[in-house]
Amino acid sequence: MLKVFSFIAMMGLLPFCSCAQDSPVTNKEKHRPQIHFTPERKWMNDPNGMVYYKGKYHLFYQFYPGGTKWGPMHWAHATSKDLVHWERLPVALYPDSLGYIFSGSAVVDAGNTSGFGKDGKTPLVAIFTHHNPKAEKAGRSDSQNQSIAYSLDEGQTWTKYSGNPVLKNPGISDFRDPKVSWYAAQKKWIMTLATKDRITFYSSPDLKSWTKESEFGERLGAHGGVWECPDLFPLSLNGKKYYVLLISINPGAPNGGSGTQYFIGDFDGSKFTPLDTATRWIDYGTDNYAGITWANTGGRKVFIGWMNNWTYANQVPTEEWRGATTLPRELRLINLNNRISLRSEPVAELSVLDKSRVNLPGAFHAGSPKKVNKSPIKGPYKVQLQTDRLASFSVVLSNKDNNQLLVGYDKGKDSFFIDRTAAGPSEFNKEFAKIHYAPRISKGKTITLTLFVDVASVELFADNGLTVMTDVFFPDTPLDVISVKATTNLNLKNFSYTPLKTIW
Repeated sequence: MLKVFSFIAMMGLLPFCSCAQDSPVTNKEKHRPQIHFTPERKWMNDPNGMVYYKGKYHLFYQFYPGGTKWGPMHWAHATSKDLVHWERLPVALYPDSLGYIFSGSAVVDAGNTSGFGKDGKTPLVAIFTHHNPKAEKAGRSDSQNQSIAYSLDEGQTWTKYSGNPVLKNPGISDFRDPKVSWYAAQKKWIMTLATKDRITFYSSPDLKSWTKESEFGERLGAHGGVWECPDLFPLSLNGKKYYVLLISINPGAPNGGSGTQYFIGDFDGSKFTPLDTATRWIDYGTDNYAGITWANTGGRKVFIGWMNNWTYANQVPTEEWRGATTLPRELRLINLNNRISLRSEPVAELSVLDKSRVNLPGAFHAGSPKKVNKSPIKGPYKVQLQTDRLASFSVVLSNKDNNQLLVGYDKGKDSFFIDRTAAGPSEFNKEFAKIHYAPRISKGKTITLTLFVDVASVELFADNGLTVMTDVFFPDTPLDVISVKATTNLNLKNFSYTPLKTIW
């Protein structure tokens, strides 16, 4: 997938070597995330091909080894046994005569429907978009087609299918990002595909031949930009199965630029029918895009996104690399006021990063911010709190350089917010230094809040994951001081911070 700049379309299709090392990688460069996945160097965007197999979570991702701005796309590769610590592996898929390797998914073909398996080896099959820049430059509407590749060594090496593409473009300029899953009731594969301003569903018995089933969304949801990176998966609540449909959109998100909306409904193997037509968002921050879930995880659905925004993605002030993933999140359903909603929380596996928790005083008087930690916090950390009532407050994260990030709740707006207007340099893009808001979805009388604070990002999980926000920022030095500012006298229950170990 993703944003195609005209000057890139003029480039050739020769593979780029990803193995050259310009300097030692330390994972300690300025702004380098310490609890989030990043490439060693160069550019990354969308997570791709996410599949769990034989004890390993495979994460492929859009990668350009030739620079730190978007370029001819490859699939890079990493694996994890715990969703926390990652091993970076060689590039899996390179551009070829059919084009760049845009976004897609991967499945375990346990029944060998594709026929790729041999000698008792189960094939992993990757389904991705081939993007032909020469066709795009020529103004053709069929520059994007769907192709497949397979692996018989648990994802270490890949062979592209000789019959590619397996799904040819019918004449749609944006025709990409296939997310494929097995629909057991009808013994067929379902492809959820982004097709300009809607989703198109296709089916296949063998991953090679595809038949159109239906379309969804022409007049539903947000349409401020092109639809991308869809995901369709079942989740159960109180013994009943529902289907969740994720759709990324750029631009058109609630706080500007890129974002991901979702629908909950039913899927019958051909057609998706939503329970309602409301437009809802999986994350209200500006830096969670193109996220999808891992395949082959049973009833558990784990989501991860690209922690960036196309408004400024090519301009953020990192030098050796650009791009990171969000923390992995477990998705669940909840019945809230007779409406089925999606909530997301950090996966439980992240608790292995916890150091000793520090409990803080929770009584605050209205007025200036009150500092609560006695000494600067070294490294990433987690902040947790609960209010005794609904009242406006700000958790102020700051440093010796007078950078500060404000995260909190505005009672007048009944919204959570992240204010990064003074969190560090922002001159690289005029849209960056803003206050972002997210509605309080819970109607309870108190607030629970968990913040994961890394070197250059914050992830807010409010009310058990009903409201989520992700924002990046780029302070001169780490934000290592915590203060609280209240507009009225406030008592925070269970107020604490927990230093976190680095994943490297």
